Amino acid sequence: MRACWVNFMGKKFKVLIPEPEWEESHSILEEIAEVKVGEVDKVYDENLLIDEIRDVDAIIITSQHHITRKVIEKGEKLKVVVKYGSKPGTDNVDYEAASEKGILICYTPGANSDSVAEHTIGLILALLKNLCTNHFRLRRAEWRDTNLLGYELLGKTVGIVGLGSVGCKVAEKLRGFGVELLAYTKAQENAKRVGATLVDLNTLLTKSDIVTVHTGLRDDTYHLIGEEELKLMKKSAIIINTARGAIINEKALIKALKKGWITGAGLDVFKEEPIRPDSPLLWLDNVILSPHSASFTYEAFRREAFTAAEEVLRVFQGKKPLFIANPKVIPKS
Repeated sequence: MRACWVNFMGKKFKVLIPEPEWEESHSILEEIAEVKVGEVDKVYDENLLIDEIRDVDAIIITSQHHITRKVIEKGEKLKVVVKYGSKPGTDNVDYEAASEKGILICYTPGANSDSVAEHTIGLILALLKNLCTNHFRLRRAEWRDTNLLGYELLGKTVGIVGLGSVGCKVAEKLRGFGVELLAYTKAQENAKRVGATLVDLNTLLTKSDIVTVHTGLRDDTYHLIGEEELKLMKKSAIIINTARGAIINEKALIKALKKGWITGAGLDVFKEEPIRPDSPLLWLDNVILSPHSASFTYEAFRREAFTAAEEVLRVFQGKKPLFIANPKVIPKS
């Protein structure tokens, strides 16, 4: 697909979508806006976004795009940044710079929560049952091995770090497996709703057989789990991260996996994305990795895309968006 403007006479606005998820959703905007979609496999880094943003009124991004202060300063007409999926972290959008210019930051909460929650549970089960290890043993013409006995999820204690939309979905889906749920979260009312016991982070790490991370990336969650925290975990425990890579200190995690402080990890997100080909994580036998694809389902893409387009349309029509990450901007808008 080549990048091109959809040109119609009399269009008042311009929308940039570097990585479109569901192109049918663009029809919502094309009656009043010119829509530009990005080229397949093209990396929209800061320099390219600066070039593209100059006459754009709205941009719809994924977790791979970074709307920095420099990008925002060049967006002279920019009115709204919308991110597919969960609330943008500080790694996605410079909140301070956007708010200073009265630019709204929106997102599509809940649109991909079921997909990410299912992926999370898939990683948990794959690790507990040694699915990947046994798969590759069979490819080498090796049969089952009693040294690779797996574990049941039944009766385990699962600690959930963050009970937002995805964390709650994970808790709800896990209840059917007969687990005990612990939660470290600011959303205390959600813990009661999903039947999780509120605890502090150290207690969660100490008592959990499985730790799964679902909080957003903020200043207070950057490297929330580091070397000292990993040392608190059971040696038999596993850790899952389908949120943001920088929430776990990657160097500390690699050390913990190599030294046997924990049994394994399932990761969909990384400190640097795409993951570097020389990353030790790629070669550890006690790790299962996926390429930040937990939300990559037809259902999630469609929901995210239509919700994002509708948010942009509301802004263009002078209406208040439904899902605003920086609500203090509203008076300026």
